[in-house]
Amino acid sequence: MDLLLALAMALALFHFGFPLSYYLYLKRRWLNKPWDIRRDPSYRPRVSIIVPTYNEALLIESKLDDIARQDYPKDLAEIIVVDSASTDGTPGAVKKWITSRRGVEVKLIEESVRRGKAHALNKALEVATGDVVVITDVDSAWLSRDTLASVLSWFSDPLIGAVTCLKVPAGESFIGVERSYRDYYNVIRLGESKKFSTPVFHGELAAFRRDLLVKLGGFPADIGADDSHTATLAAISGYKAIVVDNALCTELVPRRRYHTWRIRRAQHLIQHFIKTLSLLSKAPREFKPILLAEMWLHLFNPWLLVLGTIILIYKVLIGSLVALILLVIGTILLMLKQYRTWVVTQVYLITASIRNLWTKEIIWEKQEKEITS
Repeated sequence: MDLLLALAMALALFHFGFPLSYYLYLKRRWLNKPWDIRRDPSYRPRVSIIVPTYNEALLIESKLDDIARQDYPKDLAEIIVVDSASTDGTPGAVKKWITSRRGVEVKLIEESVRRGKAHALNKALEVATGDVVVITDVDSAWLSRDTLASVLSWFSDPLIGAVTCLKVPAGESFIGVERSYRDYYNVIRLGESKKFSTPVFHGELAAFRRDLLVKLGGFPADIGADDSHTATLAAISGYKAIVVDNALCTELVPRRRYHTWRIRRAQHLIQHFIKTLSLLSKAPREFKPILLAEMWLHLFNPWLLVLGTIILIYKVLIGSLVALILLVIGTILLMLKQYRTWVVTQVYLITASIRNLWTKEIIWEKQEKEITS
């Protein structure tokens, strides 16, 4: 076998081998370990729940219902809706909901210009009075009435700086692909959290200590993954930023342009990890290996697959039967769901890396989501 074929096979082996090894390490070494956290299940801090909106008239009332049905003291909670210049009557729907639901404290902030999610979150942070700030997307739902209480109870440990949920995809479009993707990453997020912290947070429910948020300067407005980057900054500061296993949230999957949605999310994570590169030296010892692994997986590992494929195609063009067989095997393996899901995810990351060269998608075109009961 010549050197080019050997290189292509080595690239493929490392591309698939590293993430599998990382997954198995976290699953076997950390996933089933007890939490090294002093959690008081009865802890009830005051909380500010921020809901950023843009053209969410169809979903906003059900989202507010979702929050209001939480089994949490109403006198310890406030909801802050920040509307970013919606054109579909979202503020009116919020006002209608407020008048019909007495006993729930709701503040509505109306921006005259849409400047992006992070800008809206920072506007809400200016008026938030809670000890803990929770952000949540309108197109999500909390799966039990004690989700909020469960998440906030982790803040009874003073070392906890940020907490997020596990995600479960909802809707009918591309649900199989999305669920397979989530099954893999939920294990990783939990394993990282039990080891120390995870650098990837979820907008369906992300909670932060308010004083820590203020110290960090609020949410970064120059990248899309404002929640993940803020959580990572908290972990770099010495706090723990964790995904917890007693809080499940659903995320609606777009009924159209699913691939555009996935690429945009990949863009935002890539922006987050590029921005974090310069902070790596400041990270706590326990957090550095996690950051390095995630940076590799998001920024560099996908390109090994590209380079290996290019080499094999080149070898096929000059008559290599071995290269042709390897490409055919790789194509046949796409019939396996887990393999196909992984390869598609790599395509999203590669496309997102290229797309980031001309647009960060900080303010994006709204996509229609499945509405489920």
